[in-house]
Amino acid sequence: MEDIGRSAAGRELGMGRAISRRDFFDGVAVTAGAAALTGPARPGAVYAAASAPVAAFRGNTSQALGVLHALRDGRFWQQADPPEPTGERYDLVVVGAGLSGVSAAHEWLRRHPGARVLILDNHDTTGGHLQRPGSGSMAAPATWTPEFRDLLDGLGVAAAPCQECGADDSVMCDRETFPVEVLVRTGAPAGEWIGVLPVADAAREDLLALYANPADPFPGLPAEAKHERLAGFTYSRYLLEALRVHPDAERFLRTLPSAAWGYDTRALGAVDAWGLGYPGFGGLGLDASKPSRFSAPTVAKEWGTAGRVAHLPGGVHGLIRAMLDQTSARLRLSSPVVSVRNDGPPETASSATVAYFDGHGVRSVAAGAVILACWHAVVPYLVEDLPREQREALRAAVKTPLVEALVRLRGGDAWQRLGVARTRWTGAYWSLSELVRHSAGGVTARLVATPSRSELGPAEGAVAGRHALLRTPYETLEFGARDQLARLLGPGGFDPGRDVEEVTVYRWGHGYAPEYCRPWHGFHPDGPSPAETARRRFGRIALAGSDAAPSARADAAVTAAHRAVGELME
Repeated sequence: MEDIGRSAAGRELGMGRAISRRDFFDGVAVTAGAAALTGPARPGAVYAAASAPVAAFRGNTSQALGVLHALRDGRFWQQADPPEPTGERYDLVVVGAGLSGVSAAHEWLRRHPGARVLILDNHDTTGGHLQRPGSGSMAAPATWTPEFRDLLDGLGVAAAPCQECGADDSVMCDRETFPVEVLVRTGAPAGEWIGVLPVADAAREDLLALYANPADPFPGLPAEAKHERLAGFTYSRYLLEALRVHPDAERFLRTLPSAAWGYDTRALGAVDAWGLGYPGFGGLGLDASKPSRFSAPTVAKEWGTAGRVAHLPGGVHGLIRAMLDQTSARLRLSSPVVSVRNDGPPETASSATVAYFDGHGVRSVAAGAVILACWHAVVPYLVEDLPREQREALRAAVKTPLVEALVRLRGGDAWQRLGVARTRWTGAYWSLSELVRHSAGGVTARLVATPSRSELGPAEGAVAGRHALLRTPYETLEFGARDQLARLLGPGGFDPGRDVEEVTVYRWGHGYAPEYCRPWHGFHPDGPSPAETARRRFGRIALAGSDAAPSARADAAVTAAHRAVGELME
């Protein structure tokens, strides 16, 4: 197979040119590190793979995940020696140095300033999924949980309204979807731009009706019955089956939720599309002042705040650093935890033991309490004596894969000439491209891709998308990012061979935390939900993390941490 970076197309996009940095921040186990962990291995091979440095790889790399995958596959303890006690004892040990884990340590020390706290993480830096630099844009402060609001107040961090965050100003009707590729500026009323879409005439008529005067597909039904009907559809099925729109109209709208939710309208529930303000619901006559009882928790919590976005200085990663600067917690990175157990029966245990791999061997520390602020799917491999029901509930938390590319540019003139800053793509690999201007100067293009197979549903689609992501080499991702930027900005004078200074790709096989939503989770909203079972305290072990919420929002991760601290202090 031809090396895409050395191909004629790759050279045309500047992939052969020396740039200041080309990084791949990997979120799945690939390359030599993963290969060393497959099949029978010589003694110590699992350790070498977990600790050996790989140039230009950081974050959630194969080195970070190698030990956890060996645990999952039953190979770690076949080669590892029993844990060697360090003699250290801590009041609290936190597993996970992401937002929820650091929040748990910070809250514990706020309540007990003299406590000894240790944070362990398998990565080589803090931040978890939020290691990457971010814009710091968040939902409106009115929607934040009290715990998150109090945390910001205590740290002296003030969020400011962001008028430029979050809203698409254009759509690229791309060649992956339509016969002709057209950039459509969507800032004006829909009736002013629908006419230029490269879709069938019938689709234009349907889109005009969806935006301006949609029909009621459920005439004569009371409001509650209409909500129940919506709860049984995905948005794509609602458009195609209930409203009977032309397939081109559904394809044009398909990627509306992709960047924010990690999947497209084939997985997004119609009842949530209604709550998010998507077109096609005006004819139903529903009360828009309040959410449906079937709305996903985040949609219900953020009701009525569409378009109101706050900017957090330094982003969420800056918030993590601020908490660490204020605490006396010890931080031990590149130290994947391999075992957590209560010292005695869970009902009466007053302490626990935590074992981790430090790159050379397995060490253990004593803990008065443990908070697991890591992926729920990992927990059954760490705490082997959990009840069966809880183990099954933990494994039900399937995270959605996510890919981000940050491309540092020489300037933003092409964006300005074209009059666009945030573009949704209708079918290309990268579903969102946006311009990010930095306060210190400089311009970056941020691209987002969501590999989930949405037609399979949130959970099965996430697994299929993650497996496909495993097989996608870095060069393919960089080529696609350069290609799409050239297609978008080329008419404005952009040359990827000249204007790209740095390419950074963050690949997260386990990205967004899952959220309960219709039509996929029949137990929602009445419950009980798997998360309620999964996050139960087990002796001196409590669970935090976004999976415990479950929600991918930052404030939910902080609230989950405070709940875990409170449970252990009861």
